[in-house]
Amino acid sequence: MRIALSEDLPVLQAGPPGARTALVLHGGGGPRTVAPVVGHLAATLHAFAPTHPGWEGTTRPGSLTSLAQLATAYLTRLLEHEERDVVLIGSSIGGWIALEMAAQAAHDERCTGVIGAVVDIDGVGAEVEGEPVADFFALDARGLAEAAWHDPERGYVDPAGLTDEQRAIQQANGRTMAAIAGPGMSDPTLLGRLGTVNVPTLVLWGESDRIVTPAYGRAVAHAVPGARFVEIPEAGHLPHLEAPNATWAAIDAFLAQP
Repeated sequence: MRIALSEDLPVLQAGPPGARTALVLHGGGGPRTVAPVVGHLAATLHAFAPTHPGWEGTTRPGSLTSLAQLATAYLTRLLEHEERDVVLIGSSIGGWIALEMAAQAAHDERCTGVIGAVVDIDGVGAEVEGEPVADFFALDARGLAEAAWHDPERGYVDPAGLTDEQRAIQQANGRTMAAIAGPGMSDPTLLGRLGTVNVPTLVLWGESDRIVTPAYGRAVAHAVPGARFVEIPEAGHLPHLEAPNATWAAIDAFLAQP
């Protein structure tokens, strides 16, 4: 079932409106986790990061039950706005959405030329033999910090310090992610469909990521024709937060390719 995105979803955006568009797709931590990506890209691109429906207190349509549906909805929105040569940049489940969009676009003539490039930052979604996605939903706050960060102390958020409102939003975000990404945060068909992706792709990975390991990332990159794989030292699942300079250097070099 196709779903329509609400026109009033919150959007972070920056950069000159006439510049090339970058659609920045956040992961389970919500739009704040990709705000630095939007800020960096704004120097040369018109970057915008919508809040996925069901995150940060927004409404999730009951019919939205998969990441594939969300990817289709974002593709439809790009078509409606007559976008061309869009850069898709996704973190964690946002990387999954970006790859799913690219795979869907490759089979839809209407989408020819809409997507120009993909940057997958530590994206989940694929099933890679011998490299399972960590059981995110079984991790407490300390376990999540240890799995997702090179320096767990930087990533640890003490639940006792959250307000009731923050705790409610965090729990609602988790319910939405479970509903559309599934308990394993993967799609058994994705890896096999990545061979159809026909746009330049950068797969960017934190060397200390234990949610999805660098070996997992290399397998994803290997599945995408011509994809480049870059490992970021001293970074985990969110290299743009832990090692921004190295992350920006890799993204900028990739986007500067003719």
